Amino acid sequence: MMINISPDFEKAKSIKLMIEDRETFLREINLERFSTIAAENYYEIIKELATAIILTDGLKSIGENAHKDLIDYLINYNILHEEEIFLIHDLRIKRNLSSYEGKQINKDFLTLKKERFTNIINKLKEFLDKRL
Repeated sequence: MMINISPDFEKAKSIKLMIEDRETFLREINLERFSTIAAENYYEIIKELATAIILTDGLKSIGENAHKDLIDYLINYNILHEEEIFLIHDLRIKRNLSSYEGKQINKDFLTLKKERFTNIINKLKEFLDKRL
């Protein structure tokens, strides 16, 4: 569920700094050996970018399906294509299985999708930068 709040540009900027740390971490780890941790970080980067974007509009996603609603809401900005939204949901589901059930994320999944995740991240960052 999306709720209205006051736009929070300072929090969005702070989130952006955390994202930069996660990106540095991803560049420095062995993605094949730590594919699950890397995939979780790609998801966190995308989720936090989406969070920062909606904060600039004075919105916040809350409730049991907060992350799903947050990702779905991105379609309203016309930044991403529908298939990119589906890919983010696939990553969200894999991340949830990893975080809550201990399921590993296959390194082949990350190898095949890494470039697409990076493209999504770049689109979201560019959009956020224009808003800040």
